[in-house]
Amino acid sequence: MSSQVRLRLLPSARCLFDEPVQVKVAGLRSRQVVTMKARSTDDKGVLFHSAATYRADGNGELDLHRDPSLKGSYVGVEPMGLLWSLRADTLHTKFHKSNAQNPHFVQFTVHEEEVGEGRVLAEATNERILLGDGVSRQPVKEGNIRGVLFTPPGGGPFPAVLDLYTFGGGLSERRACLLANRGFVVLTVALYGHDDQPKRIKDIHLDYFEEAIQFLMKQPQVGSKGVGVISLSKSGDLALSVATYLPNVLATVWINGCSANVVFPLYYKKNKIHPPLMFDPGKLVVTESGAIDSKYMMHDPLAEENKATLIPVQQAKGRFLFVAAEDDHNWDSKAYMVEMVERLRHHRRDNFDSVCYPGAGHYLEPPYGPYCPSSFHGVAGKPALWGGEPKSHAAAEVHLWKKVQDFFRTHLPCNAAVAKPNL
Repeated sequence: MSSQVRLRLLPSARCLFDEPVQVKVAGLRSRQVVTMKARSTDDKGVLFHSAATYRADGNGELDLHRDPSLKGSYVGVEPMGLLWSLRADTLHTKFHKSNAQNPHFVQFTVHEEEVGEGRVLAEATNERILLGDGVSRQPVKEGNIRGVLFTPPGGGPFPAVLDLYTFGGGLSERRACLLANRGFVVLTVALYGHDDQPKRIKDIHLDYFEEAIQFLMKQPQVGSKGVGVISLSKSGDLALSVATYLPNVLATVWINGCSANVVFPLYYKKNKIHPPLMFDPGKLVVTESGAIDSKYMMHDPLAEENKATLIPVQQAKGRFLFVAAEDDHNWDSKAYMVEMVERLRHHRRDNFDSVCYPGAGHYLEPPYGPYCPSSFHGVAGKPALWGGEPKSHAAAEVHLWKKVQDFFRTHLPCNAAVAKPNL
């Protein structure tokens, strides 16, 4: 390693997972070509890596906020490209960072541009924190609820959010924890596959989410008069049903979901309120990589025989933020969003905002994590193509993350200002 070359991560080598860092290199030769690399291991021990080639300026300096990558995992000026382009060697591998107590460590290195590895000139480690200083993490096992509650430091009052994340079994803490860092009391819950829950389910009961909302509203730090709900994928239609049928839901974020109740029958107070919208396996497309493309696999929810599966969002009293990725290959999220918007307008409702992201894929998550083009699909039981172009997808995640926070702050008002995150 060269004692003259310096790799700096600004403003600090330690930051929150959803915060950008400025990567700068000094001490190189004038116009020297080097390879920047990043390496990280997820919660399952899988190695992810990325690399890009850069040319230093006349002073022997590099700034990834200013200088373009010439080749590698991405090209052009991409300040956080080394992070979102991290990828495993094995196809269809999703980055798993579910436990909020485990930081995301990324090792950055600068290499001489040579055939092969190239000598390491400098290195630095970025510690990307999920659980901010002072944020409380409390596992919840009360009544039927199985999940984790995150509470910001201080007495509040704070807005309350129920995070449904995705429908894959088990529990993911990442998004809930990162929202708590930003001043929200967040309860993330699992439907199945976590703790003592069954490994599989045959139906879904809204009573479970009602119990979760009641638990959340009882927390002493909660100051909002109701809760927000955030979802993704299958949990999108669950979020619509929660907002439509349950009280105290003021703001709902629907991300790449369906407008109908999908796959499992939905019950409330022991009564079936929606049959499931099913799919046609014959419409699955198997791609060259072996991953399935299920974009047009679902039956038409507007067909007469399927209308009972449609969730009557026009009856909901709270606000909606509909988010659709136009290159979603899990299903046609944009079409479902357009259908709901048209239906709400038909009923003279204006309680919604909507946003589309061209070039983004199915898994829209908090920013600066590795982009996931395909991975194992829990319901299909095989690898699935999620869609998206990496740069566009990464940019969408940055934009959406701020939009979600602004949406919740606007529609979940409290009597006191929201606390700022601490590190």
